[in-house]
Amino acid sequence: MQRIPSVYVAPSSIEGRGVFTSSDIEEGSLIEICPVIVIPELEVETIHSTKLHDYYYYWGEEEKEAAIVLGFGSIYNHSFEPNAEVIPYYEDGNFSFYAKRKIIAGEEITVNYNGDSNENELLWFHPKGGPRQ
Repeated sequence: MQRIPSVYVAPSSIEGRGVFTSSDIEEGSLIEICPVIVIPELEVETIHSTKLHDYYYYWGEEEKEAAIVLGFGSIYNHSFEPNAEVIPYYEDGNFSFYAKRKIIAGEEITVNYNGDSNENELLWFHPKGGPRQ
């Protein structure tokens, strides 16, 4: 696992806890590389009846598997205007988080839960302070 030293977890105004930075992060910078625990396709349905349902990512070229992301990977909060993007590296078994724009010290780091940082498709939950997206 690799992470820039200024990144930390703290209470979030978006939801519960979130990931923040104590120093500026330049656009395009690597924020964190998070290893994953891959859940095989036949076991994915089991996740839906557990608390892990709210924290897993789709995994694999066909997105039939799931991944539990280690490090801070499952703590980044959602935004339809994220300042970071997450890229899966299937062969390496990790997700990498990059700054989509300059992130200012003290700012919460967010990603779009739809995978594509420009996708505004409906989510499976109601974002805090807004209608179901």
